[in-house]
Amino acid sequence: MTSPLPSSVLDLAPIVPVVVIDDAADAVPLARALVAGGLPAIEVTLRTPAAFDAMRAIAGEVPDAVVGAGTVITPGQVAEAVDAGARFLVSPGWTDGLLEAMRASGVPFLPGVSTASEVVALLERGVREMKFFPAQAAGGTAYLKSLAGPLPQARFCPTGGIGPDTAPEYLALPNVGCVGGSWMLPADAVADGDWARIERLARAAAGLSADVTCR
Repeated sequence: MTSPLPSSVLDLAPIVPVVVIDDAADAVPLARALVAGGLPAIEVTLRTPAAFDAMRAIAGEVPDAVVGAGTVITPGQVAEAVDAGARFLVSPGWTDGLLEAMRASGVPFLPGVSTASEVVALLERGVREMKFFPAQAAGGTAYLKSLAGPLPQARFCPTGGIGPDTAPEYLALPNVGCVGGSWMLPADAVADGDWARIERLARAAAGLSADVTCR
């Protein structure tokens, strides 16, 4: 049995692994390692031909995982991702057409922003939860702190350039619900099928969120 459909991407987990899968055969053991390490929300990016098959495999064989689709940039990808089992959607940016498709999909979504004007435009359209991307390059924690004053109703999942040293700084911000990152998925570990190492790194990442919430 899978868990109920989430109402908010930001409340799935403090850390969301951002996963690039080249071989769909890696999807299930990778997802199991992340879940065992305490990271059940898994964003599979649509950057490789294997992405949809990978999501389908995770959705079908790892019931404790909440699999989502990242790098969603067209309305067609929205439909295909949901059909493959995606339970949330994440985009690096947005257009009105993409936003309409994500809203119509019936699953929670995070359109991407990197400026105050983009945040205001989404708030005007009734969207309060967003991806902040590319987080470090777009101003990092200082920028998000600046947005919290005039735009307190907006909440974010910062992604892009975040690692274990900076993730706690983001999670401590009042307008951040979770952060996305790939530091717990080193390329050599994935290539070698070293799922035990990925589980250890996932557990350490999950511990970062615990450190923040206990402050």
